[in-house]
Amino acid sequence: MPRLALQQRILGIDFHNKVCGYLKLLEKEYFGLEFRHHSGSYVWLELLKPVMKQLKSNDQTFRFIVKFFPPDPGQLQKSLTRYLFTLQIRQDLSNGSLTCNDNSAALLVSHILQSELGDYDEELDVQHLETKQYVPNQEYLDHKIMRFHKRHRGQTPEESDVQLLEVARKLDMYGIRPHAAHDGEGMRLNLAVTHMGVLVFQVHACSSSNHYTTCCSLHSLVMMY
Repeated sequence: MPRLALQQRILGIDFHNKVCGYLKLLEKEYFGLEFRHHSGSYVWLELLKPVMKQLKSNDQTFRFIVKFFPPDPGQLQKSLTRYLFTLQIRQDLSNGSLTCNDNSAALLVSHILQSELGDYDEELDVQHLETKQYVPNQEYLDHKIMRFHKRHRGQTPEESDVQLLEVARKLDMYGIRPHAAHDGEGMRLNLAVTHMGVLVFQVHACSSSNHYTTCCSLHSLVMMY
């Protein structure tokens, strides 16, 4: 994000609107601004409070990211909004926060390749996957990714982005951004706000493998509206 000047008393909502205006983004209700709290974790910029009262210094870096994921991103009205959603899915896939099984991971990457490279070309695909990392442990999925990529012949970049969102929305962890918390007895929990409501769940680690797999599972789940 470029450097934007902050007025001393500007509210979070006005700064958010300023960023969206810079991007020429109309469907701004899906997005939010994050910054690093003095505790070290990232927190959302509160829209109804002055920005400067929420920061630890005047020189603060914000992250503009998707905050609310609709159940069907295909219903987004503007192409820019859909494009920003695909960038978010790609980032979450790359850093491992969007977990899924090997087939789903390979299918997602194959749509990214179709969007970036066009139709399948074995030599080009191999070279590209050697230099670009789209998912953790990608080297174990290369052949599966290319096999899926072959099926997308003739698909335009915009169509590939739509297909990427269609695959992503069916994943269990789609739109879930866990935030650490504790219950009344001190037990560690994670909270997440989704289109289904507020999710409260406990996460227990599962054994990892050489493949890209789900690294956590839901132990208990409560939905609150």
